[in-house]
Amino acid sequence: MFSLRDIPFSYRGSWFGLSPVVAEQTYAEDVHLVSHQTRMHPVLCLTPLTGGVRAETELVATPARLSWTAGPRRIDASYQSPDTVRVRGAGLGLRIATAAPALTPFAGSYLYRDPIDGAYVFTSYETGRRYRITVLSGTLAGQAGNQLLGAGERALTLPDGEWELAIEEYRTARTPYASGVSFDEITKAAAETFAAYADAVAPWRSDRTPAAELAAYVLWSATVDPAGFLGRPAVLMSKHWMDKVWSWDHCFNAIALAAGAPELALDQFLLPFDHQDESGALPDSIAHSEVLHNFVKPPIHGWALRHLRERLPRRLDQRELTEVYDRLARWTRFWLDHRRVPGHPLPHYQHGNDSGWDNATTFDPARLVETADLAGFLALQLDCLAGLATELDRPADAEEWASTAAQIRTAMLELWDGTRFRARNAETGETTTSASLLDLMPIAAGAELPPPVSAALADLIATHLTAHGPATETTDSPNYRADGYWRGPIWAPSTVLIEDGLRRSGHAALADEISRRFRALCEKSGFAENFDAETGTGLRDRAYTWTAAAYLILAARA
Repeated sequence: MFSLRDIPFSYRGSWFGLSPVVAEQTYAEDVHLVSHQTRMHPVLCLTPLTGGVRAETELVATPARLSWTAGPRRIDASYQSPDTVRVRGAGLGLRIATAAPALTPFAGSYLYRDPIDGAYVFTSYETGRRYRITVLSGTLAGQAGNQLLGAGERALTLPDGEWELAIEEYRTARTPYASGVSFDEITKAAAETFAAYADAVAPWRSDRTPAAELAAYVLWSATVDPAGFLGRPAVLMSKHWMDKVWSWDHCFNAIALAAGAPELALDQFLLPFDHQDESGALPDSIAHSEVLHNFVKPPIHGWALRHLRERLPRRLDQRELTEVYDRLARWTRFWLDHRRVPGHPLPHYQHGNDSGWDNATTFDPARLVETADLAGFLALQLDCLAGLATELDRPADAEEWASTAAQIRTAMLELWDGTRFRARNAETGETTTSASLLDLMPIAAGAELPPPVSAALADLIATHLTAHGPATETTDSPNYRADGYWRGPIWAPSTVLIEDGLRRSGHAALADEISRRFRALCEKSGFAENFDAETGTGLRDRAYTWTAAAYLILAARA
């Protein structure tokens, strides 16, 4: 069971979920049908009733069923398919209303009764979709706003007692709904579908990894079918307000899925590359109805591809290798050709957002900076390309990539001052340090670092370690903020990258401790976007897939 305030009730492939979360960090009193087509939109409000007034109920959610309970009386909901949810009442009534009143004929939802099959249909201006309500048993107690234009109430009411209905999301038209199966059969099928997924993605789970099944559900339920700009099945970061794919978040989801859902994992890895621009840059983010290129994200894709291939149950064929190589080469060329000041061997970020660490204190002195984390990631990606070129029998390419990797590493070590890495202003050449964990992320280079450097980084990482994991700003820093985004809270991606780098550079004991603490944090506080470093409280979006993926990655070898 899980809290609906933390994790939406949804289904693999569906573009909508049932949740009280109706906007960024905004919680409604009642559960809403929330769609993610065109953006996050609460479309319908579902209010349990007793005697015509709102009933106080307890919400109980499992992967297969959502229930409102008031003693022996209840309402249950279960997905029949990605676009259809069945709802059954036993003693309670239900009011289904538009989530917000329409102010003009061209905003909000319009309600009409279809004379073909007698179903009621809400058409949503915001999502561009229709929501058909078909009453399967029982009768409506009332309806309001049928064919109404402009402001006014639009609602359907089911009476206290026994009733059942289907809610469908679709585009323009479809044949009348025919159930064919009972509610209990639908619930059983949903449970079996999720169980098969969990068994594939986390077959190793045990009482030592108690959050593995919930982590699998977060990934499963946040997966949407291809639509809009997402031309492949996509694992959104969340079916709350962070309902996009960002061009580094996807790497962690791909790795977590690789062993048990390899084709879905490959789709996750390739999604941003479907929108690679003429310069080779990946978009900052992709959603149903937008692709943003205002920033990029760090080149961790070579690192991710190595982990992905280690976990895939099959080898990539020649066509797949060629596709991956060509796309990764273009992405790498972007950094080499468009992000290096003439005469500078190292590329630079133009903003904290480019690093994924939006407001890290590394960027306080200057936004355009050459950093060791970027150099380290790029060198790993160049290594990956050299290996791919060798597999594809392109020896000249392999030699060029390997040579460039060596040059980048040499230049990266020029940022080492003997105790830590410094960031360099891309315009002035001035170097600075901070108390940000970002400055220590070159540990991701693992065994490619000189042992004295990796040892010093390991010691510095230990100073960031709280009872729950590595804080992104040391807790004694004057810039530390408990809910400061990248200025203090614990994040999943930095934890996974650090754990892996420590392990590969010979610091297994510290890697083990970081893994243990972060897994315990997730088991206690769920899969939030980030966590208060000192209390472990989950912060921001509470159903974040890369956090669930990080747990699965670490727990798989616990």
